[in-house]
Amino acid sequence: MARHAVVKGFGFGSAMLHPSDLQYSVLMRTNWTRSEIASIYHQPLLDLLLQAQKVHREHHPANQVQMCRLLSVKTGGCPEDCVYCPQSAHYPTGVKPQRLMETAEILAAAQRAKSEGATRFCMGAAWRQAPQGREFDSMLESVRAVAALGMEVCCTLGMLTQAQAAALKQAGLTAYNHNLDTSPEFYGNIITTRTYQERLDTIAAVRKAGITVCCGGILGMGESDDDRIGLLHQLATLDPHPESVPINMLVRAPGTPLAAQSDLDPLIMVRTIATARILMPASMVRLAAGRMQMSREAVVLCFLAGANSIFYGEKLLTTPNPEPDEDFSLLREVGLVPMERISLP
Repeated sequence: MARHAVVKGFGFGSAMLHPSDLQYSVLMRTNWTRSEIASIYHQPLLDLLLQAQKVHREHHPANQVQMCRLLSVKTGGCPEDCVYCPQSAHYPTGVKPQRLMETAEILAAAQRAKSEGATRFCMGAAWRQAPQGREFDSMLESVRAVAALGMEVCCTLGMLTQAQAAALKQAGLTAYNHNLDTSPEFYGNIITTRTYQERLDTIAAVRKAGITVCCGGILGMGESDDDRIGLLHQLATLDPHPESVPINMLVRAPGTPLAAQSDLDPLIMVRTIATARILMPASMVRLAAGRMQMSREAVVLCFLAGANSIFYGEKLLTTPNPEPDEDFSLLREVGLVPMERISLP
């Protein structure tokens, strides 16, 4: 069922809007069709950016960016065969498996991130599914410790049972990241050890537990425009929309099957972010991995397209990221400021 957010006094019921009408009203819809999404995505880029920025300003503070920090709390040795991932045990990437970090180590990293202006702290563990027993209990302890700092707390631990999702919620988890990666049609080219439905099932368990959903994808893995539209369709028809939508550009890791993948045109990132902003107006659209491969001008266009969050720090899990000083310098130069903690449902 469509949910409606009326902008500037214009109400359009459940009728389909032409993309050019979106400066007047945004429908908080979950019944988008692929053809509707394609008509938005394939517009002239300047028209698309204008619409996306207008939608963005109706739903989010102008010129503010949420600063997030992502820490790999258990690195390498993952049994999944994701063709983009340097942490997969299937590929000779040189990433050595490491134990789960102790809570004291994680808390110290979170305290540093908070002191630098981060309001969201994300913890990633290279598991196919969250383990039972001592390791999961340790993760619960870490979630409680970071939540006590007053930060938003996000985890990505692989697949979850409903009981694990409930335990994470009780510990104070704000959000759970579980990306769809790409369209259902292209998914088999990316991973064979976990089905698309298993990803959707984990998202459903997270939602049922009352945890907000962080769910996005990766561009530049050899997919087509139709696949990017298919990914956006999957995200925009989740009911409700993910509160957080990270859009990543492939970081080519030596030793993985995608190490020699061709460069992605950064304007595809811009176009995808702008379309996501229009389709999911209230979501935080996060400009995630791949910024090292983009010019400063392309990053600014992503902000113009509606991205209002970045992951800062010299490393994202195991892949390189701009130095924090570079990020803060760019934000100052274009007049963007770090966002205070946001109110989540």
